Amino acid sequence: MVINMVMTQEMMDGIEKDNVVFLATATTDGTPNVVPIGFARPIDEKTILLVDNYMNKTRKNLEDNPKASLVPRDATKCPYQFKGTVEIHTSGKLFDDAVDWATSVMSKLAPKAAVLLNVEEIYTVQPGPNAGSKVD
Repeated sequence: MVINMVMTQEMMDGIEKDNVVFLATATTDGTPNVVPIGFARPIDEKTILLVDNYMNKTRKNLEDNPKASLVPRDATKCPYQFKGTVEIHTSGKLFDDAVDWATSVMSKLAPKAAVLLNVEEIYTVQPGPNAGSKVD
């Protein structure tokens, strides 16, 4: 049983305000893939919504291996790595909300899915002796 970590308000604000994250995935044989995602925001203290506008390799990786990790673009302001398991939604309220959000920012977008990262672990990426330590 996986217990989700809880993000603090500071962590959620850091993701929301930066609004660009780097999402890491891997193929089933372990080949890594990292991409910038322009639509990312926490929807509560345990989950982060990502909008699939242009994911190709990333989407295939997530379908085959739902484990992912993300770091905000500006890790000096939000020095954390969030790891967890994703759920891919191509219909329903979560998908509709993702489409509304993305198209309200850029009307030419045609989101393919709402990707929900269920945060299971959080690590610090702040330089220093505790770099890479798991956050309690």
